[in-house]
Amino acid sequence: MGLPASIWAAYQRRNLAFTFKHQKGYTRHYFVPRKRFFSYYTTPSSASQRTKLQQSNNGLQIRTNPYNMSRVQKDFDSIKEANNTEPDTLQRPKGKKPHVGIIGAGVAGLRCADVLLKHGVKVTILEGRDRVGGRFYQSDALGHRVDLGPNWIHGTGNNPMVDLTKETDTATMSWDGRQAIFDQLGRLLSEDESAEVFEIVWTIIEQAMKYSNEECETISPEISLYDYFKEKIGEFGVSVEKQERILHVAEMWGAFVGSTVQQQSLKFFWMEDSLDGENLFVEETYHKVLKKIAEPALKDADIKFGYKAKKIITHETPDGINVTVESLDKESLTFDELVTTTPLGWLKANKDAFEPELPVRLQQAITSIGYGHLDKVYITFPTAFWNEHPQPSSNPESTDSPLNLPGFIQWTTPTYATQTNPSHWAQEAMNLASLTPSHAHPTLLFYTYGQTSLHIASLLKSASPSLYSDKQQPSPSLCSEAVKSLLLPFFTPYFSCLPNYSPTNPEHQPIALLATGWANDELAGNGSYSNFPVGLEKGGEDVEVMRKGMPERGVWIAGEHTAPFAGLGTVHGAYWSGEGVAGRLLGAYGVEKVE
Repeated sequence: MGLPASIWAAYQRRNLAFTFKHQKGYTRHYFVPRKRFFSYYTTPSSASQRTKLQQSNNGLQIRTNPYNMSRVQKDFDSIKEANNTEPDTLQRPKGKKPHVGIIGAGVAGLRCADVLLKHGVKVTILEGRDRVGGRFYQSDALGHRVDLGPNWIHGTGNNPMVDLTKETDTATMSWDGRQAIFDQLGRLLSEDESAEVFEIVWTIIEQAMKYSNEECETISPEISLYDYFKEKIGEFGVSVEKQERILHVAEMWGAFVGSTVQQQSLKFFWMEDSLDGENLFVEETYHKVLKKIAEPALKDADIKFGYKAKKIITHETPDGINVTVESLDKESLTFDELVTTTPLGWLKANKDAFEPELPVRLQQAITSIGYGHLDKVYITFPTAFWNEHPQPSSNPESTDSPLNLPGFIQWTTPTYATQTNPSHWAQEAMNLASLTPSHAHPTLLFYTYGQTSLHIASLLKSASPSLYSDKQQPSPSLCSEAVKSLLLPFFTPYFSCLPNYSPTNPEHQPIALLATGWANDELAGNGSYSNFPVGLEKGGEDVEVMRKGMPERGVWIAGEHTAPFAGLGTVHGAYWSGEGVAGRLLGAYGVEKVE
């Protein structure tokens, strides 16, 4: 079948990074980690100059970005080679159209089903929930729709999510990159100081990415990204006090990977890279994209909702092999081939679900790759009191007014919230009042990660234990007065630091709160997505082992954790993985597309 077209197109352009040239010689660089868009200015440093800079754009120049090319190129080449050679070794009956079972109706499962259905293959999807989408899901509980799972497009360079948002007329936006930073005492740093600290942080991150890519084989598995920060920070000629502040701001990396910066492997930091181009925030939510992706499966596949897999058993038969899936409380089903798109966290917790047992090397891979905890807490207010009213603009969609609080807000090492946060976990939020006017709402979106995520999850579980029993559908979110009362004491110390806040003003008090509960959700693997922790020794190889799956046993593995390296931990990666497995499977049977 060859490499799927959407992946091959991205591969061909993978070496492009973007540098925008502005007036007066200023240059704005874009560095794109897999979880968030970041932009910084090399010059000038003042807020007034940056404001002028945001208003100018003299075009696009393209430069090569060789440091993140070689490993990604090698990965794409290996995928292409596997897709071209593997079918010859599997010896499936050529021309037969197999009955394929798919566990999971998330992005990977839906995309896999779409490709198979287009080739006339019979598809049955086994989905543990009562809906499609998996972690790709939305809620209207706040009175406006929000994404409970992904709400970013990670890189615009040949990203299938960009194409899908255009096809569905889904609104996206690019943030201006400004950051509001509160210090450990809850004081808001000046915009100039925030910009200086933020630029140093991301300069070190970019250096770390380059170093990891070039020296991966020689870097000790025990060295973290935080260790690299401590080593490099002295090279910037700033005071000891500012060095401490930079290290505090570096904690925000946890919101990218669902773990702490101290746990991020430097050796495999290069695997956190993503596609080039901007990261776009899907301000209208992904709901129309989900509908588009799910449409073929809902129309032509047999979807069995509420089906939780318990055992996956490969049988040898006189005609070859087949795979049986046993459920907790439903009939067993047998397929010619099975694609499991369960999250990595589920695989970690259910390695013994496979018979015969998983090969040792595959077990090692599943165990070694990390699985992060990233959850969301949306807090809605009567008004966005933290934003002063911007001056009238000739552009009704403009959000560049310097009077608005920046889109990204960070509370570093808060020592003023010891009663609810004695460990001083850093907090991060997005100012959703800074979306374009047609989609803005007075809401703060807190990203909770690592220990904060687990702490919030434990509070939610203790308050609503029945929602997480084996007899209930897993609940991806909770929104009630009880939940609001439970969680507000934790978050009040942070939003009360915002400009203009008054504890006696009712317009400044939350009216609704929505918290996701992925860390409590067994079907989400009790977490969010893959990451690469300290101690990891064979990160790239581990992903390749999971990606290969067990086709000789009729068991194929898809999901963000098996994506090409440029898509790990992302929606487009999950999409690619489902597409790739479908292509390999069809190639094994020599099935031609139905016209």
